[in-house]
Amino acid sequence: MKDYVELTKPRITWLILMSTAVGYYFGHDGSWRIWPILHVIIGTGLIASGTAALNQWYEHEADKKMRRTQARPIPSGRITPTKAFWFGVALEVVGSLELWLGVNALTSLLGVLTIVLYLFAYTPLKQKTWWSTTIGAFPGAIPPLIGFAAAANTLTPEAWALFGILFFWQFPHFYAIAWMYREDYSRAGIQMLPVVEPDGESTARQILIYSLLLIPISLLPKWLGMTGSLYMAGALVMGILFLYAGVRVTLDRTRVRARRVLLASVLYLPILYGLMVLDPVRL
Repeated sequence: MKDYVELTKPRITWLILMSTAVGYYFGHDGSWRIWPILHVIIGTGLIASGTAALNQWYEHEADKKMRRTQARPIPSGRITPTKAFWFGVALEVVGSLELWLGVNALTSLLGVLTIVLYLFAYTPLKQKTWWSTTIGAFPGAIPPLIGFAAAANTLTPEAWALFGILFFWQFPHFYAIAWMYREDYSRAGIQMLPVVEPDGESTARQILIYSLLLIPISLLPKWLGMTGSLYMAGALVMGILFLYAGVRVTLDRTRVRARRVLLASVLYLPILYGLMVLDPVRL
């Protein structure tokens, strides 16, 4: 059971569910109802878990070549690829049905779109082009749309603002990881940007650009009347600190600086979400 749980990447799933919950928070209107919330959290969690399992099934040969992934359940031999495949498929099917029957068709459609983009576009492109990171950012930013659609059964500019924040946040986060583990990715033939351009200049530039763009995007909730001035001030402070980490890695392209960008990204998103929930314009 522990190995199957590991296949679902629970540390990533909790971040996905947090983004989904924030989307639901801003999409709801009227009294709170527990069952729709439970359905969307369970359904999204199942889809995220199934996608993680199928991603590991697809990449298990590459995972054998990377030190950071050799101990995963499939490359280590604790779970066979066939069992992992059907486990992932089962989670995807049940999760999609959970969103469709327990919430609404739009929410289920967004869940299926996430599966398709992640598994049939992003995952195979990782072996072919560094642009896979950009492609992967689209399904990666869908969770708040799922939550918003579950509450409102529609997508408004407020929903797309949440999508935009998560979309731009992913680039510094994943480029930092790619820089830290570029040797591993190179051994596995995964075409991350630091593998294609080993000097790290392009990677650092991408981190800097997206950290800068994230600042105005993070202010959209204030401009759209979703949050108050406390959120805006906090978003500005967090954005500047995140940008500072990006500037430092641009000037000093080392693993230590990349790790600090990663740490800044891990802190940034939960704090930003917390400010949103603490300072909403409409309760």
